[in-house]
Amino acid sequence: MTAVEIPQRMNFNQAAPKVFKAMVALDSAARQGLDPVLVELVQIRVAQINRCAYCIDYHTGDARKAGETEDRIYQLSAWEEASLYSAQERAALALAEAVTRLPDGIPDAVYDEAARHFGEEELARLIALIFTANAWNRMNVTTRKTPGTF
Repeated sequence: MTAVEIPQRMNFNQAAPKVFKAMVALDSAARQGLDPVLVELVQIRVAQINRCAYCIDYHTGDARKAGETEDRIYQLSAWEEASLYSAQERAALALAEAVTRLPDGIPDAVYDEAARHFGEEELARLIALIFTANAWNRMNVTTRKTPGTF
């Protein structure tokens, strides 16, 4: 089987370095105080929904480095049917899906369940992580960032 080459449209970091640097700072601030494994699960799930191959590749590698298991990575696309995730992780993933699919709105039950598992400051950082992940996905999908590149 021969891989299909999908050419990258631009190197966003080179084309808009100030914007890229601001995104990195926002991403770093959003992650502070959140469990690194949870961060990567959320990042992967958002990237799956947005079909961002670069981010799926990048964050599955980071999840493994953070100690995530292969089974949990593989079952993430069907997390609602999988028994491998804690109640807190499930609440974070449900919120990540609702925020990513924003036209559907954020149901009170989804928000309330996340608020039950995260303090207000931690929940705010989780929400920031989710919208930052979505911004990275949109940047990388639009520019066709190639998985495995930096």
